[in-house]
Amino acid sequence: MSKQSREFRDLPFQVGDKAVYPAHGVGEVKSIESKEILGMEQTFYVLQILDSGMKILVPTANVDSVGLREVISNKEAEGVYDVLSRTEMPSDSQTWNRRYREYMDKIKTGSVYEIAEVFRDLTLLKSKKELSFGERKMLDTAKSLLVKELAVCESREEDEVEDEIDGIFSQAA
Repeated sequence: MSKQSREFRDLPFQVGDKAVYPAHGVGEVKSIESKEILGMEQTFYVLQILDSGMKILVPTANVDSVGLREVISNKEAEGVYDVLSRTEMPSDSQTWNRRYREYMDKIKTGSVYEIAEVFRDLTLLKSKKELSFGERKMLDTAKSLLVKELAVCESREEDEVEDEIDGIFSQAA
């Protein structure tokens, strides 16, 4: 075993692992690298986001503070479907920009349950009235984040997951 692989063995993620980076979605740890920054040696995950191909350097010491987490389990996925299935219409007394800010904060948490709530609420709202451009974009983002993580977690094709999610809302309509 090389010195470098021994050095990184105790880290929570290893090369090849899938991890979720808040607001960007599922990525794969492509490498673990040490770099000298301002005279200090720091270790980084090189995370490539599956959807966009974007590469992100995440300091291994900051995993918790940036919200990098494991992909959800199958049991947790059931909880996501439960959130999506609660199709009672949310009260809509807020202006679209206040609602937008609230939903954006939820997406930034990286919590798959909060993202599911945003997707559900915007989908239900869309059936009642036209969404603003920002809300439509956010709806697409939330759906993309959900579909990608559920597909990775359940080892299914994204199309299958998307069809299942769409089916939940076609029954509610």
